Amino acid sequence: MMKKNGTSISFLYKLIAGLIIFLCMFVISMVFGAADTTIKDVWLALTSSTSGDKISIIREIRLPREVAAIFVGAALAVSGAIMQGITRNPLADPGLLGLTAGANAGLAITIAFIPSANYFITMIACFIGAALGAIIVFGISAAKKGGFSPLRIVLAGAAVSAFLTAIAEGIGLYFKISKDVSMWTAGGLIGTTWGQLQIIVPFIVIGIIVSCFLARQLTILSLNEEVAIGLGQKIATIKAILFIAIIVLAGAAVALVGNMAFIGLMIPHIVRVLVGSDYRFILPMSAIIGASFMLLADTLGRTLHSPFETPVVAIVALLGLPFFLVIVRKGGKAFT
Repeated sequence: MMKKNGTSISFLYKLIAGLIIFLCMFVISMVFGAADTTIKDVWLALTSSTSGDKISIIREIRLPREVAAIFVGAALAVSGAIMQGITRNPLADPGLLGLTAGANAGLAITIAFIPSANYFITMIACFIGAALGAIIVFGISAAKKGGFSPLRIVLAGAAVSAFLTAIAEGIGLYFKISKDVSMWTAGGLIGTTWGQLQIIVPFIVIGIIVSCFLARQLTILSLNEEVAIGLGQKIATIKAILFIAIIVLAGAAVALVGNMAFIGLMIPHIVRVLVGSDYRFILPMSAIIGASFMLLADTLGRTLHSPFETPVVAIVALLGLPFFLVIVRKGGKAFT
């Protein structure tokens, strides 16, 4: 019991440190950008009814964009952590296992065949596409005896992701909507509105809350499935609920910013170094660190070549690809 209390206290300090880092990144992301603003401008925009050009830029452009970055980063990080726990695969990630490519394909099909679809319908299409992408990947991996090996899942994910990406691009070219599709799939936060956030954010919040409620079961499941069964856990039900949470989180993120790989791979590995292997600690910390990382990436994208923007997806990939290669080289144990 003393050890458990000590662990909880230790995690509390780490959680507070994570929140401080998150708040610092939020302030930095709100202050820096193409428009020259100050902390005072940000404070006035958030706490008063004062008007002005800078205040309007912060309220109507920068604030919804950074709120989107927060929830997208949290959603992708948590969904990646859940996937790694369920599959016990250190390379699991929504972008690597077909979810984001499937969501992109669903998005392209919706734009082509239902051009008048509102944002809610578009999001549902992303959910369906993400589910189909993941089902195909796991179906291929399980088709051969001894399936679900980490290597087989990654290979199947790469092949399915390439196939679904080709479908999205083919639809874009055939129906002459490539520009519309690419604006979604480029992985950016430009043009995020409060109306979009009102639809997307509740799904992400619900997905994260449900995941945290099942964190204890996920911890046992990630260690040994036989032990989980012996403890009376309903494995099929738990996996089904967590799988739905993954689809909701990844699908909502794609509906908001498009394809964004590697966040779900990197953040859980970094968090495990900080808090250990207990998913009661991993999931909330992943949400905080994922949100902070996405704020950092978006801020870099807006400021590196200001007033021109560097695509956020390029910055994330630049950081994520070396990380992925290190994990592959170390057999998934480099950061655990």
